Amino acid sequence: MRKGIYMTLVGLLFIAVSCSGGKEIEFDLQSKSDSKVTGTVNFAETEDGKVKMVALMEGLTPGVHAIHIHEKADCSSADGKSAGGHWNPTKQPHGKWNAKEGYHKGDIGNFEVDDDGHGEIEFSTDQWCIGCDDDTKNIVGKSIIVHQGRDDQKSQPSGAAGARVSCGGIIE
Repeated sequence: MRKGIYMTLVGLLFIAVSCSGGKEIEFDLQSKSDSKVTGTVNFAETEDGKVKMVALMEGLTPGVHAIHIHEKADCSSADGKSAGGHWNPTKQPHGKWNAKEGYHKGDIGNFEVDDDGHGEIEFSTDQWCIGCDDDTKNIVGKSIIVHQGRDDQKSQPSGAAGARVSCGGIIE
């Protein structure tokens, strides 16, 4: 039931973005590190220059988990490490999004997972783009990684969020 509602929302988002002339990428997440974590991620860019991410995941342990953009759209390794480190084109320290001390452009943050293993997160920013010429904003060619645990938003270089339990490449 929850996935049906999500797919309806994604469909409405697609219609809204299509009508506005924006760009959209949607992809599935693959299980990693012997987990059962799967899901769908949608990025949509509108003419006002914002990119909205909607991610729906299942198969997670209840509690708080981290989600980040990583530097390569390579999910080929069993542990997800082929995706590289956090996407950090501006060479900042790891941190909470918009922290004055600095943060990676891939430091999306944490989300809550319910007792049935379902988690979802929405995130919107003008600091990303889909397929533009600005290497400090372009998310194409990167990946989404879902982690086993919480991002403490301070440990360097990645927030001590644990194993990579799901991965999906951001590919046009």
